[in-house]
Amino acid sequence: MTNTKLLKEKIQQSGLKKSHIAKELGMSRPTFNTYLEGKAEFRVSHINILCALLDINFEQREAIFFAPSGAFKATEQT
Repeated sequence: MTNTKLLKEKIQQSGLKKSHIAKELGMSRPTFNTYLEGKAEFRVSHINILCALLDINFEQREAIFFAPSGAFKATEQT
């Protein structure tokens, strides 16, 4: 399950526009928003592209894209 809060922080830190990231992923901006809202899971190919675009290292990759489903729900609601 994707930790969308951490992913959104990395996007903000990158300075890249979400429309640019969506294009690089081969999807529309609304579709990308669906992923950012946690309504869909990123494919491995998407994860690889995001890691390259956002300069996400291995530890960050694990924390963002492979966190246990209950690991961050409390922090997302606050």
